[in-house]
Amino acid sequence: MIATTFHTARLAVLPLQVEYAAEMAKVLADPDLYTFTGGEPPTVEVLENRYRRQLAGPDRDDEHWLNWVIQYDDQLVGYVQATVTGSTAEIAWVVGTDWQGRGYAKEVALGLVAWLDEHGVERIIAHVHPDHAASASVTAAAGLIRTDQLDDGEYLWTT
Repeated sequence: MIATTFHTARLAVLPLQVEYAAEMAKVLADPDLYTFTGGEPPTVEVLENRYRRQLAGPDRDDEHWLNWVIQYDDQLVGYVQATVTGSTAEIAWVVGTDWQGRGYAKEVALGLVAWLDEHGVERIIAHVHPDHAASASVTAAAGLIRTDQLDDGEYLWTT
C-alpha cells in the first residue's frame, strides 16, 4: 500500500516528499503544537532525515507507513499519517497553529478515513490525550469512538 494524492472540498493531500521539509519546518515551528504530544519544533535537517526514514518504510513486510502533507491554496498547512498493519490503521494529524480553527483537521481526518476505507482498511485507531478537546472533536467527527483504554496516557479511539 502506498500513499496517493487525495482531495477534500478545500484541501489537497499530497504524498510526503523530502523537499517539503523546509516549508513544513515553518508550519511546525510553534512550540504550542507539542503541548499534548511532547517534543519540540523540528529543524529542516531533522525533518529531512525523518522524511527519508518515513519514505524508506518499515522493516516489516506487513506494515506500511503512509505519510502526506496537507495543502490549502498552494500552501502547506500540516500533515496526516497512517501506519497500516494488516487491515488496521493507526492515524494521526497535525495542522499548524496559523491554520487551526478553520476545520482543516476535521476535513483531512474525514478524507483520510475515506481513503483508508477505499483501500481495504477495516479498523482505524487514533490516540488522543484526555485533555486535548480539539483533537477529540476531530476524531469523533471522523467517525471514531473513544474507548476507556489508555495507552501511554492517551485514550484509544476506534471505528
